[in-house]
Amino acid sequence: MNQAGMQNALEGHLLQATKVVEQQLDSEIERLDKLDEDDFEVLRQKRMDALKKAQQQKQEWMSKGHGKYTEVADEKEFFDTCKKSKKVVCHFYRDSTFRCKIVDKHLELLAPKHLETKFIKINAEKCKFLVDKLRIVVLPTICIAIDGKTQDYIVGFDDLGGNDEFPTEMLEWRLGRAQVISYQGDLMNPPKVGSQKRDTSVFGFVKTKKTIKDSQLDDSSDEEDW
Repeated sequence: MNQAGMQNALEGHLLQATKVVEQQLDSEIERLDKLDEDDFEVLRQKRMDALKKAQQQKQEWMSKGHGKYTEVADEKEFFDTCKKSKKVVCHFYRDSTFRCKIVDKHLELLAPKHLETKFIKINAEKCKFLVDKLRIVVLPTICIAIDGKTQDYIVGFDDLGGNDEFPTEMLEWRLGRAQVISYQGDLMNPPKVGSQKRDTSVFGFVKTKKTIKDSQLDDSSDEEDW
């Protein structure tokens, strides 16, 4: 096909696509024209009900302490939190581990942004029983629990670009991949780091569906061992 033929074919495809869009718009306009006051009232009521339900859900989350990054004192409070909240992000930390403070900074920013999730931290030195049960050997470790079951772990910073300077958006994306937050971006590709996008192949992680009490974690990271 010569250039003129290719141009004509392209124009034909564009014209066909334009007609399809016009037909869809005409159908929507026709549907709206047929609506009477009762129909609009039904739509308005549905919208009001949806807003009311969303507000009630927000208030329920807030009553459970969502919206803040808080510390739990011991294993009992940890298990209670996982029972009360459907989605939990728990940071196992130690005061003397510098990278734990980096995680704190990012989770403090994410907690008020994602009310649907409970963000907590627990001192690994004060919960040896829990640390042993979850096989936590590296700090920082972020445990992700959904419906009372551990679904995933973020061990050290390997999943976040492999350095201390990762942006909060990178951790947010990683939590989105774990389905513990409502992520609005592209889950297939991590956010840009500087001027380049990271290769998703370096962000390898394995999900588990064991109960919190039976979960295991491989000690495979070059971060500070516990």
